[in-house]
Amino acid sequence: MDVRARLADLGLTLPNVVPPVASYVPAVRSGNLVFTAGQIPLVEGSLPFSGRVGDTVTPEQGQQMAQVCALNALAAITTVVELDNIVRIVKVVGFVASVPEFSGQPAVVNGASDLLKAVFGDAGAHARSAVGVVALPLNAPVEVELVVEVSG
Repeated sequence: MDVRARLADLGLTLPNVVPPVASYVPAVRSGNLVFTAGQIPLVEGSLPFSGRVGDTVTPEQGQQMAQVCALNALAAITTVVELDNIVRIVKVVGFVASVPEFSGQPAVVNGASDLLKAVFGDAGAHARSAVGVVALPLNAPVEVELVVEVSG
């Protein structure tokens, strides 16, 4: 599969790898699995939306930001393997900074899940966790990490 072409078909482009904001690397390969660091929705170095879902960020905006996180995670994977070597998306973990009464974290993280399914088809179906948290780095509304199986 030509992942970059599939992204282009969807009107998306793979962003540059987001530089780490602390002491870690964007992705690590162990055997046939690649684990990404948590990716926040930085676009060209800044957050399009900041704060918590249910307060300064709408659920729809959070969903858009989860999609950006997934794109950033795919970019992180390119630091250790070519995207076309992805066999399947194994797991998505999504963190949603949200107000205490907000319980729609799964719908927000669907932004990442739906993108991965659109790009990888059946190989994009994955296990997932969607967790509500008080705050995320740089006041990001969403953070997503991936575990993917790769060949080669």
